[in-house]
This record gives sequence, C-alpha cells and structure tokens, in this order.
Amino acid sequence: QVQLVESGGGLVQPGGSLRLSCAASGLTAILDYYNIGWFRQAPGKEREGVSSISDSDGLTYYADSVKGRFTVSRDSSKNVVYLQIDSLKPEDTAVYYCAAGTTLVSPLTDVVLREGFYDYWGQGTQVTVSS
Repeated sequence: QVQLVESGGGLVQPGGSLRLSCAASGLTAILDYYNIGWFRQAPGKEREGVSSISDSDGLTYYADSVKGRFTVSRDSSKNVVYLQIDSLKPEDTAVYYCAAGTTLVSPLTDVVLREGFYDYWGQGTQVTVSS
C-alpha cells in the first residue's frame, strides 16, 4: 500500500519561501514506479495541479501559474519529493497535496497534472501566505 505524507507547510510572509516534502512509502524504490504530482486547493476553489516529476527519468512539469517560482525535485535514496516555493504570494495560500500516479501519461504536457491519473494521495499540508 502506497502511503504519502506531506510536511513543511506553515505561515509565511509574501515574498518568502517554503520547501514542502512528500515522503513516500509502501514499495522499495517507489519513486521509480510512479509519477509524483503536487496539487493545491485554495479555500472555495477546486483542486489544481501545480507540478509533477516523473518516475525513472525525473522529468518535471509546471503549471503556467507557478512556473519560475516552484521547483520540484526528489531524493530517491530517501523516497522523498520536494516542492520548493519561492516568492510566495497570498494567492498561493492553499492546502498542498502530493499524489502518486500512473506513468502511462506524458510527463511533459498538462495531462500529467490531471487528478484522475493519480491513485494515492497524502493528507495535505497547509500553506498560508500573509503579512
């Protein structure tokens, strides 16, 4: 059973940075078998995909809304995926989720950020950007 646990959220001032972590477990070398996506859900809004990193190749993809400020990376030895968020804005306030999903989608198009392709989800971590 794949399990994902997010951490690293918190309250940060506009312009600040955070690094979110997604610890994966349940399978040896789990990051070699799943794409890992980062999603967020702001109050009153639908959940949206913001970034992903593919299985063995580690190819990354970003939503246009976060490109240039978000960086996804991974440490396969620790089965952890990171989401570095810089130049935080109030509109980045949301619960951030990581998810593990099928590798049968192109990792370089927005298809990879569609929720339906992800089977396992973490519980989320709150990010609040406010002065």
